Amino acid sequence: MLGYTTIGTSDMDRACAFYDTLLAEIGAKQLFGMDRIKFYGTEMGQSMLAICIPYDEQPHHRGNGWMIAIPGGSREGVDKLYNKAIELGATDDGPPGERMPVFYGAYVRDLDGNKICFFEMSAP
Repeated sequence: MLGYTTIGTSDMDRACAFYDTLLAEIGAKQLFGMDRIKFYGTEMGQSMLAICIPYDEQPHHRGNGWMIAIPGGSREGVDKLYNKAIELGATDDGPPGERMPVFYGAYVRDLDGNKICFFEMSAP
């Protein structure tokens, strides 16, 4: 359903180091890009996450009430992604845990303050 989601950064090298390592945990990598934007995913034609320096060259700022949700594949996968993100310098925004009977999630803020949710959802 989604093609890609874009989040801003003020430091492309730092953001790439963070996402290269973090997203490798789920088999994703940098697929393509140019100086101001990089696209991550598992393969072309699938949904992607893009990090970019804003086109208008104004400072990036994080939105309020939005986040990126990355499937962990399992509860263990959620825990692994959360721990890797924290190890890479992300800040905790809600430790791993069951939020409702069908949803297990963990929340962090990346190095630029963007909110990320790692989740596993099961059928009721």
